[in-house]
Amino acid sequence: MPRTRVAPALPTRVYGRDRVRFLESLVVGDIAELRPGQGTLTLLTNEHGGIVDDLIVTNTVEDHLYVVSNAGCADKDQAVMEGRAAELRAAGGDVHLEVLDNALLALQGPSMAQVLQAGLPDDLTKLTFMTSTATTVFGVPGCRVTRCGYTGEDGVEISVPAGRAVELAERLLGCPEVWPAGLAARDSLRLEAGLCLYGNDIDESTTPVEAGLLWTLGKRRRTAMDFPGAAIIMEQVKEKPKRKRVGLTSVGPPLRPPAAILGPEGTPVGTVTSGCPSPSLGKNIAMGYVQAAHSRPGTTLTVEVRKKQQPALVTKMPFVPTHYYMAK
Repeated sequence: MPRTRVAPALPTRVYGRDRVRFLESLVVGDIAELRPGQGTLTLLTNEHGGIVDDLIVTNTVEDHLYVVSNAGCADKDQAVMEGRAAELRAAGGDVHLEVLDNALLALQGPSMAQVLQAGLPDDLTKLTFMTSTATTVFGVPGCRVTRCGYTGEDGVEISVPAGRAVELAERLLGCPEVWPAGLAARDSLRLEAGLCLYGNDIDESTTPVEAGLLWTLGKRRRTAMDFPGAAIIMEQVKEKPKRKRVGLTSVGPPLRPPAAILGPEGTPVGTVTSGCPSPSLGKNIAMGYVQAAHSRPGTTLTVEVRKKQQPALVTKMPFVPTHYYMAK
């Protein structure tokens, strides 16, 4: 059964002949390789290799890039982008930013396609994972539908003009298959899918390599080393990081941040960054950072929970298989 929730978002349109060069000066992904209508998760990094935010960037068919920030990071992201755009324009570059007053409505779950297709003029089977289209949704114009989401399930995120977001949400909730969902449901689903939460599992003190997000670095970008913090990040790729993000499973009281993770001799080797009971698995799941020597799946560690030590097992992620709609 699909679930829906509304969140604020500050999507930004990036125009100009230098829009790809502009964005690649800020993020680690290969934006130039994106086909029209294709998007990617990428990372905005700082000069120390830390993650300022994780973004979804889409190369639209309308000759602009479409950037969606985390709502909590939107102001700082916008300041970084505006500053860089001004620098590029001062050097003769052509780039222009337009911030939209939109909300983000997520519709996720096995019945999503059946529900949404009834309100779309487009054939939803042609919209595969991480592709996007501008369209009308249940009579609301000016929407952008992207087949992605933060749950590990097949789903879409709908960028909708803020003034009509409640109208669209109510229209979807009028479908008997759709239930509203809050942050607790989203958090357990994203954790089961092994997805990071900005501010918990990634932030400006963590690098893409430590976070296990090396796949976001485009091959061409690794060679060019032309993104912020490239020297530090690529040195970690070569020498291996001193700590790594891992998955943990346990029974008993759930593992919650910022619980200490202890090695076999009882010495601290890391910290829990996210944790909750898994409704799908019937046991506790968590993420955290541990020293690289203790990061191998199958390693038994100990976590301090309510002043007691509780066994935890390093476990591969995702904890629950994902069900993204991929191209056949």
